[in-house]
Amino acid sequence: MVNFKRDWFHDPSLLDAFVAECDVIVHLAGINRHESEEELYRLNVEMGRKLADSLARTDSSAHVIMSSSTQEDRGNPYGNSKKVARETLAQWSRESKGQFTGLLIPNVFGPFGKPNYNSVVATFCHKIANGEKPEIHVDGEIGLIYVLDLVQQISNIIESPEKLERESGVATHPIPFTKKIKVSELLAQLNGIKEQYMDKFSFPSLVDDFDKALFNTFRCYVPSDFFPAKFVQHTDTRGAFVELARTDTPGQTSFSTTVPGITRGNHYHTRKAERFAVIKGKALIQLRKIGTDEVINYQLNGDEPSFVDMPIWTTHNIKNVGDEELLTVFWINEPFDANDPDTYFEVV
Repeated sequence: MVNFKRDWFHDPSLLDAFVAECDVIVHLAGINRHESEEELYRLNVEMGRKLADSLARTDSSAHVIMSSSTQEDRGNPYGNSKKVARETLAQWSRESKGQFTGLLIPNVFGPFGKPNYNSVVATFCHKIANGEKPEIHVDGEIGLIYVLDLVQQISNIIESPEKLERESGVATHPIPFTKKIKVSELLAQLNGIKEQYMDKFSFPSLVDDFDKALFNTFRCYVPSDFFPAKFVQHTDTRGAFVELARTDTPGQTSFSTTVPGITRGNHYHTRKAERFAVIKGKALIQLRKIGTDEVINYQLNGDEPSFVDMPIWTTHNIKNVGDEELLTVFWINEPFDANDPDTYFEVV
């Protein structure tokens, strides 16, 4: 893996030094929106040209993979700029020892996308989770691909470039979408997730891959102050009854005891939905989104049983900060599989 900094596009010597080290270059850089359509077009074309020039100067034989868009055929400035950049790099490949793969990618969605920028899913999720009302301007049908599905397809191309048909080292590869859906149907499904999850504390069905991806994406836009959420306790002379997790999906329920001062966790998941419910003792639950420094702290007390749900790509832990044993119940949507644990260690 060779690190890259955006500023290197503005320094030919630094860009050349980077290019000279690489056997494979995945060019995902681009501008989706800009105040000036002319500037958007110019900058996207310029990035393709600068990379092609650097490849030529360094006599590179790298395999270059570039993300273009299914908007190439729509005649808009963004689609036109990506097409020109793709053709520029394809021409470098024809004239060199390198290979080029141009990817025609549909609408990408996933956790932590920027609302009001390039993903209607991100915009809808952000607005719905924060109590706003999204608007539909054109109720068309869109092809969506989940970001992890896209990453997997790019990884497959890196590992086996020979599987794509090429002419003079050049391949143009349309990336299939995960799901094709009308904008109104997408909005209805996200509103349903909000009602079920945020209003009723219930997990929707997470069996279908697209439904799971959409839920995990939505979950990342839920405001941090939504948690900790208190359980509804039903009490009578016998004691109390609490429903820990209502779900429309299979999963695994477990519990742990933790002695004072001990911390559990310090890991994150990329696809699992998980709930921590404190029912006895005092706990500090900490979350930090991967790639950021902000740590979110939640104080929970078994005297008022409550829970926190873990977003994907967010490392988390739980510490017993009381003087007695801590009792925590966990629900997760996948039974643990030692061969595919989806659990990655990282200290909060």
